[in-house]
Amino acid sequence: MFKNIIAPIQAWLLSQGRCVGCGMPLSRAKHEKRPDGTEKVICKCGRIYIYDPKTKKYRRALFEEI
Repeated sequence: MFKNIIAPIQAWLLSQGRCVGCGMPLSRAKHEKRPDGTEKVICKCGRIYIYDPKTKKYRRALFEEI
């Protein structure tokens, strides 16, 4: 039940380009280029995201991508 309440808020934050943990704009976070053309984004709170410059969207990184 708790996850059903939090998931839409997290999706909205990511669509706005903000961290789901601290709310910081991910454009100000540390970006590292990856060989597949995407960028690994590390927020100051430690959460890791993947940014796709083609679609200009962020998503949470999978364990394999960390």
